Amino acid sequence: MSLEQLKAFLRRLQGDETLKQQVLAAATADDVAQIALRIGYEFSGDELLRVSGQRFDRVTVRKNDVPGEYT
Repeated sequence: MSLEQLKAFLRRLQGDETLKQQVLAAATADDVAQIALRIGYEFSGDELLRVSGQRFDRVTVRKNDVPGEYT
């Protein structure tokens, strides 16, 4: 797992309001991973989901269940 990459991304997220809005608007964990990859952080959507519920500094990772979403 790219936990260090994920932690670094979450640290950056704390201080970047534009990035935060992009992440909050993302539909899936894979979308968040793609946003991170574009700015140099490499982890997968699955890795992000595995840390759901955990807190990293001032950021808590939460999986949002969208009603009617099927995979």
